[in-house]
Amino acid sequence: MTDLSNTKPPVWYWIVAVIALLWNALGVMAYLAQAFMTNEMIADLPKEQQAEYLYEHPAWYTALFAIAVFAGALGCLALLIRKKWAYILFIVSFITATIQQVYIMIEIEEASKVMPIMIIVVCALLVWFSKSSISKTWIK
Repeated sequence: MTDLSNTKPPVWYWIVAVIALLWNALGVMAYLAQAFMTNEMIADLPKEQQAEYLYEHPAWYTALFAIAVFAGALGCLALLIRKKWAYILFIVSFITATIQQVYIMIEIEEASKVMPIMIIVVCALLVWFSKSSISKTWIK
């Protein structure tokens, strides 16, 4: 008989968790860049990138952005320490990121739709991955 409380995840679990953490770290860096970029720093950017930082987003958008990226990053850390609360964090990240990305796709017409859709899909996959990891007792 096997002891389910000691089920070790396969190597690919760790690879996915680390890649997900890197992905979410990029999101955290994007949030910090948006939140703390000064006008002088924006002026040094190429013209096409300046428009992104000069666009005035509503406060709720910025709050959702912060919640999405930090919940996602914490969820990845929870995967790495094998805690099932990663699932809740990924649900929070998915909901907030989806609202944020849909707003971007609707509000900024000239914005590319590829990255917002990719962000939503990755968030959904992380919800599924964490739920699957719980059912396989890789995280507890």
